[in-house]
Amino acid sequence: MEEETKKIPRHLQKYVVDQQYEKYTPIDHAVWRYVMRQNHHYLKDTAHQAYVGGLKSSGISVEKIPNVSDMNKALAPFGWGAANIDGFIPGVIFFDFQAHGILPIASDIRKLENIQYTPAPDIIHEAAGHAPILSEEKFSEYVKLFGQIGSKALATSEEHELFEAVRTYSNLLESGKATKAEIEAAKAYFEEKQVAVTQLSEAEQISRLYWWTVEYGLIGTIQDPQIYGAGLLSSVSEGRNSLTASVKKLPFDLQTVIGTGFDITKPQPQLFVCDSFDQLINAVNEFAETMAFKIGGTQSLDKALRSNHTATIQYNSGLQLTGTLKRIIKNENGEAIYIQTDGPSALAYNNIELAGHGKNTHKDGFGAPIGRLLHSVKPFEEQTDAELKNGGIVIGKGSTLVYECGIKVSGTPIQFIRKDGKLLLISFKDCTVSLADQILFHPDWGTYDLAIGECIISVFAGAADSEQFYADVEEIETKPLVNRELNPLEVLYGRVREIRKTMGKDMETLLEEVIQELTNNYKDDWLLRIEVMELLVKNNLLAAKQLLLKKQLEDIKLLHEEYPVLIERGLLLTNF
Repeated sequence: MEEETKKIPRHLQKYVVDQQYEKYTPIDHAVWRYVMRQNHHYLKDTAHQAYVGGLKSSGISVEKIPNVSDMNKALAPFGWGAANIDGFIPGVIFFDFQAHGILPIASDIRKLENIQYTPAPDIIHEAAGHAPILSEEKFSEYVKLFGQIGSKALATSEEHELFEAVRTYSNLLESGKATKAEIEAAKAYFEEKQVAVTQLSEAEQISRLYWWTVEYGLIGTIQDPQIYGAGLLSSVSEGRNSLTASVKKLPFDLQTVIGTGFDITKPQPQLFVCDSFDQLINAVNEFAETMAFKIGGTQSLDKALRSNHTATIQYNSGLQLTGTLKRIIKNENGEAIYIQTDGPSALAYNNIELAGHGKNTHKDGFGAPIGRLLHSVKPFEEQTDAELKNGGIVIGKGSTLVYECGIKVSGTPIQFIRKDGKLLLISFKDCTVSLADQILFHPDWGTYDLAIGECIISVFAGAADSEQFYADVEEIETKPLVNRELNPLEVLYGRVREIRKTMGKDMETLLEEVIQELTNNYKDDWLLRIEVMELLVKNNLLAAKQLLLKKQLEDIKLLHEEYPVLIERGLLLTNF
């Protein structure tokens, strides 16, 4: 793990887990192989031209589940790497991985019963869906740029709760172990949280842009589109259906896209067709101009307040405050004049934490005024020590600062902190901060660090110095590897894999034995019969047994509504 993760920023390494490649069973590999054979056969003519070559160059084989470590090395020439994560991770973190050129890959693989589609992240989607098109230079540029911008997007507290509900519901659907009651309860909770989301945050808008492009995007013309979205490249059903008349095709338009919601648990009723990846790059840059990290001001602070999660607030001096914003005091015009974070907070400059001003120092929060000093001619942050002295602000001497908004800071300065010629912070002892008769900071609370800046120029999700701010967050524990013996059906799948691999002279005899065991003990299994049929047809063996298997497969089709399509598509590829 150390070798694989050393290039991953420290604050992201905590989300990385061991793939535990040995956990995959022969059935898991068969699921991978079926989906990949189906998709490769169909997509070689319908996907973006980078797809087929991109599969091989990203370290992906049709025959077996890829090793994420191998993918990490294979993606290096394209400026990318790969890291194994444990299923769902917060959107900000997901985008942060991509901003650093790292493709996060969930290692679990969908169950056989969910072979066509799963709402939970799995390695078919994450690896075979996302990786191949990264070999296309402009698309690669778009995904990295998207990561840099998306990682700054502010969500509402209701959206954070919805994310957790979706994660729980999706994981239960894929687990194969949840009871019907558990699934229904999770679905009801997910729907309850979905209804609670009443505001369209910038995080939701940019998530929609990501969904309708990177996940479910088409490129070209409405009449002749090609697939590049990972959700379409990794789904047996949606990939095929995407280009049929049953799915509406719309020209890509930024405002339409961010105004169109999606349901992760259902097939998409419409898709958007861009004319080039440059169009997407222009779109995400255009959207960025509307985001809090570009706009700043009170409206951006309001977004951080609604988020109720870690965010960074940057003053025009360059000082950055990271924490959970809990309070905004506004003037009569509705403009913010004082902000207060709650819980661990930190100060930084140029995304580097200021020495002595990390979470341990500001463990209970941080309060700071915003605005200009009364009767000040020169901006506070630009004043020299001599100019501060002329204003009565001297180290070791009691002084009172009065802001135009009415906030007063009275105390004894003990330290000035400057960076690049700008005053960022003045530390006071015996300090009182007040607004009219309201005490905002009391001398008994310790040292008061006065943030310097007349306005807020940027607000964004996450920490300014992530490496320091999240240094003490515990790593995600890799799920314990369950060492168990393969069950008889898994062993049988393994035998067929070995037969295909060795292609020995005794193939006919070995396959006859497998067919007999399938006939006697596994009357409902369709996938292994498809694999056996493939070997028989390709090698022109056991004509009578081929007829037997076809008859058995016809019977199996009656057991589930999805089986007829899955079986027919499998049989179609027995000659390829």
